[in-house]
Amino acid sequence: MSRAGRTGGVTMHDVAARAGVSIKTVSNVLNEYPYIRPATRERVEQAIADLGYQVNLSARNLRRGSTGIIGLALPELRLPYFAELADSVIRAAESAGLTVLIEQTGAERARELAVLTSAQRQLTDGLLYSPLALDLGDLTSLELDFPMVLLGERIFGARADHVTMANVEAARAATEHLIGRGRRRIAVVGAHLGESSGSAALRLEGYRAALEGAGLPYDPALVGEAGLWHRATGADAMNRLLDAGAPIDGVFAMNDALALGVLHALHDRGIEVPGEVAVIGFDDIEEAQYSTPTLSSIAPGREQIAQTAVGLLRERIERGDAAGPPRTIVADYVVVARESTRS
Repeated sequence: MSRAGRTGGVTMHDVAARAGVSIKTVSNVLNEYPYIRPATRERVEQAIADLGYQVNLSARNLRRGSTGIIGLALPELRLPYFAELADSVIRAAESAGLTVLIEQTGAERARELAVLTSAQRQLTDGLLYSPLALDLGDLTSLELDFPMVLLGERIFGARADHVTMANVEAARAATEHLIGRGRRRIAVVGAHLGESSGSAALRLEGYRAALEGAGLPYDPALVGEAGLWHRATGADAMNRLLDAGAPIDGVFAMNDALALGVLHALHDRGIEVPGEVAVIGFDDIEEAQYSTPTLSSIAPGREQIAQTAVGLLRERIERGDAAGPPRTIVADYVVVARESTRS
């Protein structure tokens, strides 16, 4: 038996000698083996207490075939939504007795694929995975022999549990929020024209549905493209729309980072928000409460996503069921109205 259980100089050998039993018996007690005489269990537990022995959890988990660690693969931690999602996942995992190992892919296809086969998978019991660069053509890469829960909306139809948000419905609600405040020339910022799956495509669909429902025309001149959804790209997209000269009285930005960039561009040009142009974002990051003006946004159920995803993954791990029937959970959303859309 390895002496890896040493804690402060006390080993499993010491416990066994103190209790007058074999090392195997001590191991059985520590691993809660049921068929041990009560008197023997009591002697071992008393020896543990007397000597101050502490279990080496890493060694015990490895013997059991588990580590108590889960992976979380995200595109970019500098994007506020993913940073806040990571925080929510860590807290949900801690309450479930799990530790989180975070990996960043940079939204690059090669790195997103590498995550699935990297050596890190030997250190973790399962993976929470949020790809941005993969698409439906990569479904076979997601046929894995370890527990995984997909986050986000890039890939639907994979044989894995999937926790996502109501992108179409929430984007429609954001646009309808602007329409309800009398806005009729509503721009959208963050589009990925030509994309058929993913957040941008789904949120553009919701935007168009809201316009159609209100009897407003869809005007391509009001669609602002942005590759990465950062503050800078939001400001650049807003400036291009303004330079094109199309009248605008409202903006739906596809995430809050873009929306903050939109606010910056409007401020630089002396355009009043919300008096002249009302702005709403998506994600309800903490910064939305402290921008000037404070930013209206869609709260997409981040805490619910984190808790649900950790719960599903933990269930898969405990059941040893990586390939069971997949489940899809769609989180609830809320429109959070703040100063940037007040009439």
